[in-house]
Amino acid sequence: MDKRHALRTLRKIFHHARRMSTHDNPLGISGKNLADHQKNLMAKGLPNKMPIDGVKKVIVVASGKGGVGKSTTSVNLALAMAANEPVRLLDADVYGPSIPTMMNLHGEPLLNDKNQMVPLVNFGIKCMSMGFLVDEKSPIVWRGPMVMSAVQRLIRQVAWSPLDYLFVDMPPGTGDTQLSMSQNIPINGAVIVSTPQDIALLDARRGAEMFRKVDVPVLGMIQNMSVYICPKCGHQDHVFGQDGAHNVAEEMNIDVLGNVPLNRVIRETSDSGQPVVISSPDSSQADVYKGIARQISEKLKQLDNT
Repeated sequence: MDKRHALRTLRKIFHHARRMSTHDNPLGISGKNLADHQKNLMAKGLPNKMPIDGVKKVIVVASGKGGVGKSTTSVNLALAMAANEPVRLLDADVYGPSIPTMMNLHGEPLLNDKNQMVPLVNFGIKCMSMGFLVDEKSPIVWRGPMVMSAVQRLIRQVAWSPLDYLFVDMPPGTGDTQLSMSQNIPINGAVIVSTPQDIALLDARRGAEMFRKVDVPVLGMIQNMSVYICPKCGHQDHVFGQDGAHNVAEEMNIDVLGNVPLNRVIRETSDSGQPVVISSPDSSQADVYKGIARQISEKLKQLDNT
């Protein structure tokens, strides 16, 4: 009986939430006016977005689920962009920070005279990550409020210094971190990373829709692990499916910024802390990331002009 009662209670909660999200409009407002009215109501009580000191543009690299190569993409895009613009890199994945390993950075950040953490630097990029503050073998067992407090400190209490672009490697999913950051800081654009696999694309779609709902421009999707090319015979094999991200992007009216192949060199260089854009700058793999970085820069300029 207890289980049945709990199930009935859950159903009531979901039913009430659905009614609240699609209320019966007692004011008699219709059409676009109703949409604007609902948006204004939802905006009440939300915190004002406060820019990050010294940061001109924030680009978040996100994914609907883990294991699709989001952190590898974040690192290589930041390095590709840094060839022409001042770039910093923030690892917002508190539970599973990857930036310390991929950027070959270890140790704790120092504090400056303003009591701000000084980012660690490699390859000319300043980086901040929870991985610098805890032992890499120790799990972080925190509830949501503690995670959000830590993320806010990583954003606000770091000496980023004047720069053009802050790349944020987001945790996977559409949870507290994504929502809180979208509501607290002005984000100039989101990049969604997915493999062509159907199950990954379902979550990627949710991620893109979430950013749209909180008024963050979706710059486009990156189809990672798009194809495996045999290094011996040149045969191409679409291990995770073919053109899945292109189909979803077309349905959502967003662009595919690039297709990154499933390649051993990309994986090995990331694991060894020598990302392919740095270790093999003239390779075809590095060229893919450089091309995507150029598209991101162009899209941000277009948004500035609209």
